[in-house]
Amino acid sequence: MRLLLVLLMLVLTACGGSRAIVPVGNYGFGNTSSTASKTKAQAPGLYKVKKGDTLYSISWRYGMDYKHVAKMNNIRSPYNIYIGQKLYFKNVRAKTTTTKKKVITKKTTKTVKKSLPSNQALAWRWPTKGKVISKYSQKAAGRKGIDIAGTSGQHVIAAAKGKVVYSGSGLPRYGNLLIIKHNDTYLSAYAHNKVLLVKEGQWVKAGQKVALLGQTGTQRNQLHFEIRRNGKPVDPLKFLPKSY
Repeated sequence: MRLLLVLLMLVLTACGGSRAIVPVGNYGFGNTSSTASKTKAQAPGLYKVKKGDTLYSISWRYGMDYKHVAKMNNIRSPYNIYIGQKLYFKNVRAKTTTTKKKVITKKTTKTVKKSLPSNQALAWRWPTKGKVISKYSQKAAGRKGIDIAGTSGQHVIAAAKGKVVYSGSGLPRYGNLLIIKHNDTYLSAYAHNKVLLVKEGQWVKAGQKVALLGQTGTQRNQLHFEIRRNGKPVDPLKFLPKSY
């Protein structure tokens, strides 16, 4: 009898000591369940542009190449969109808007040469100093880049020269986010910042201070850093120098 009571107490103690842990780093997903963390965010058939959106941030959210999204909707460089605009993610809708978009193309053609950087090789550098606490995984949906531990307010720099194409907090779980376009192929992202120091449309040099590290959208002070090639996440550690 005593033995049974002891065993029962041990079982109750073990059950009472366990706690549910909220998943961290489930980037781009609104649901924190284990099922959602393994499922890729699917682009809707139709998306209505909201305040703060850019073509780059919308494409980033659904893991798509901004050039492909622009082509489907007949949007030409410099890829301006407006609040309330309907973006379709199926090629069948692109044909219906061709006539209207041609008028816009004529107005923006003169600025294309100034706004597009060349596709030359990039000299990447570490966006901040600290220990890598989470690495990129091609299979895990929530690990599209690397997480670098740091202290609140430490400097975050541009990993390569380019143009800021998003500066805001509209993407779920990224907190205060910057997206920099380096050329027609590569984009980089800097998430969870305490303060954003650059604005959309601003050109930045490699190594320029662009934000202050923080913990917006996450549970600790860290920088979540991503590199995307033609809209697809790649392992930043294959591009960055071996040490800071």
